[in-house]
Order: sequence, then structure tokens, then C-alpha cells
Amino acid sequence: MHVINEEMAGLQSTGTVTLKPNNIENSLAFLERSEDTLQIGADATNQAALGRSFYQLGKLHYDKADLIKAEENFILSLKCGERPRDIFSMLKVYGFLIRIASERLENTKAGLYITEAETLVDEMTANLASLSAEYFYNVGIVKNYSSKFDEAKQNFELAYKRSKEENEPELLAKCLLALAMNATNRQDNTAARDYLTQLNQLLTIITKNYLLGAMYHHLAKVELADENYDLALENLDKANRILNEKKCWNLYGYVLLAKGMAHKFSGKYELALEYFGLALDTVDKRVFKRLTDMLQKEVDDVNDSSVDIFLDRVNRKVKERSLGTIDFKHRFVLLEILFLLAKNPGSYYDKDQLASMIWKDEYNPLIHDKLIYTSVSRLRKLIEPKGDKNDKSDKRKYIIRGKDGYTFNPHVNIRFHNESRGQNAAAIGNVELSSPV
Repeated sequence: MHVINEEMAGLQSTGTVTLKPNNIENSLAFLERSEDTLQIGADATNQAALGRSFYQLGKLHYDKADLIKAEENFILSLKCGERPRDIFSMLKVYGFLIRIASERLENTKAGLYITEAETLVDEMTANLASLSAEYFYNVGIVKNYSSKFDEAKQNFELAYKRSKEENEPELLAKCLLALAMNATNRQDNTAARDYLTQLNQLLTIITKNYLLGAMYHHLAKVELADENYDLALENLDKANRILNEKKCWNLYGYVLLAKGMAHKFSGKYELALEYFGLALDTVDKRVFKRLTDMLQKEVDDVNDSSVDIFLDRVNRKVKERSLGTIDFKHRFVLLEILFLLAKNPGSYYDKDQLASMIWKDEYNPLIHDKLIYTSVSRLRKLIEPKGDKNDKSDKRKYIIRGKDGYTFNPHVNIRFHNESRGQNAAAIGNVELSSPV
């Protein structure tokens, strides 16, 4: 608000207005009336100052997760813009508008904003006397919108180099976060982690709390992808603390989503549902449509009644529909038998194959007959539903024995850890609320 009040004071000194707002409510009321000033034709200096004020209010609402008011103010800021003078500022505003449209799943509107951003980049390329770090950074952002990730990477790298030469530490930090997210889009988690490490080092020198919060949030996503769930949760706690201190709430629902996913992948399904439920209770579902869609699919995935058995080899856990979660932590051989059969339902494995594939040994009836029988029997006791004792089918729901050995019932619905039931709503233009603008 200090910046907003400075802008208002500057306008007041010109004699254009008499109101000096000293809080958010007064600033909002002032700017709502200021649209009339645009229509009657304010001079260039006042219009530029007014545009900056609308931008600051848009950013304020964006941080506070009020995306509708944020969009309104960003659009008013665009109305104040003048080409080529304000071309960099206008690109930044379009960046926010694209992110808001992506979150609201407004494809047509996002597409129009992306087209306008691409037009501005073409104008920059044609009219700028020299190509600065900010130019290359914005080109990278726009290339990202059309999934040209390699071209985006090249421009971010040029922006990174130029920002060092031009001594622009804030832009340097944004380049590192953009490079990390670009690496994730290219499925290169090693590079993403390296960029985030560099960013963390830089942010010990400069204070940019939103970037720091976004950095920890993205690092948590990298850890989730690498199945480092405890580290993911640690980074999410850091992100939440920093964003809370900044009073920035637009990523809160996404932090809760990531925490729920970390617990889900760890086999803690009840705890995962608590986080998903908290996020759904917290976010404005009318606006955060993409996040709501992702959360609901995660809840449905955990609660999917059509899944008979969920197999988690990483955490050595199995969730059977009627039995709940079964811990295989100290049952390595049984888990290996289960996964061998479940990965190939309908294919029979005889004793010779089981001895070779499970025990890595040549079949010996004196050794393996009893071992195989005992192991399969123990496995069945763990995973087979406890139905009517007279109903033989219940006892053989999963593991079936035939003359050729054992097989996994091909008619049951199996789900494996990290196997997605369906795709979540894609981020329009490859951007999320946490991505740099």
C-alpha cells in the first residue's frame, strides 16, 4: 500500500484529484472513480501513474486470491498503457491475466491474451534499439505459452546472462525460477533442482519473499516427482510459512493439494483426504476452477469404489477395498510374489518360474514346494477379503491356482502407485499461479 499511496500522492500534486486515500478501501474507491478520468482524457503523466496504481491493486488482489478483482484492475491498468512506452509493463499485466484465465479454465480468453502478448513481443523485437535482459526474459515467457520449451530455455538463459551483466538481481532470481519451471516442463528434474539451488543461494542476498515461497513450492513438486515425500512436505511447510508471513493466499490451496498428494503417495490415504478436504473447504470454487478440478479428482481417486486393490510398491503397502491398508514392510517376498502376479494378470506362473523369479534359484521340489505353498497361503490370508466361509470364490478373489501354477485374477480392478486414473486440468499456456510473470 505504500507504493499505491505514493502514486496517489503524485496524482494529487497535479491538482487532478483531491482525495488522498490512506487504506485499501479508500484506494479501491478512488480507482473505481478514476476510470472516468481515463474516459475524459488524462494527460500522459497522470495516465501512466494511474496505470501503475491499477497494476499495484491488481497485484494486491492477486496475492490475496481475489482473482476477479485482480483481473478487473489489471484490465484497467492495460487501458492506461501506451505503446511503445509501457510495452514491458503491459506484457507483465498480460502475464497475470493469462494466469488468472488458466486458473479459471477460460481457454478462449487466455488464448486472446496470449495472442496480444505475442503481438507485443513482435513489436518489441522490431522497435527496441538494444535487447536487454528484460526483453529476453519476456520472450522466454511468451515462448513458454506455446509450449516452445527449448526456445523459452534459450531466451531465459540469455536473460540470466544479461541480468548478471546489467546487475539486475531481482530479474536474475525470476530467470532462475523460470528456468526451473521450464526444466520441469522438459521433464528434467535434475536441472530444475540445480536452478532452484542457485535461486535459494541468491535469495539469501536479496529479499523477495514471494519468489522464495514459490521456490519452495516448486521444489516440493520436484521432490514429489522424485518420490522424496518427506522432503516434499518439509518444503511445503517452508513455502506455507513464508507465504503466510507475506499475507499471500493465492497458493494456499495448491500447497494443501501438494501435501495431500505427498501423504497419498506415502500410503497415508486418510490423512491425504483431510488435506484435500481442507483445500476444497478453503478455496473459492467459482474462481479456482482448475485447482478444484485437481482436488476433486484426487479425492475421487482415493475413494474410488471401483478399485478392488491398490498396490504401492514404493511404500510397501496394499489397500484392499474391504480390508483397508495392509502393511508389507517386513514381507518382502510376499510383496514380490504379489507384484509379479498382479503386473501380469491372467498369466500363470509355475513353481519353476516362481523359484527363478522370486528366489533367484533353480527349482528344487524338496526346497521350493513347501516354500511356495506357504508363501502364497500367507499372501492370500493378507489380501483376500474375509467373506462367507462357504463361499469359495471370496477366498480366491485375487490369487487363483490352476494346473499351470498361480495367476492374478484378470477381472478385478487393480490400481498401482503413481498410476493416474485420469488427467488433471492442464495449465493453459503452461502457466500456474506460482509461475513467474
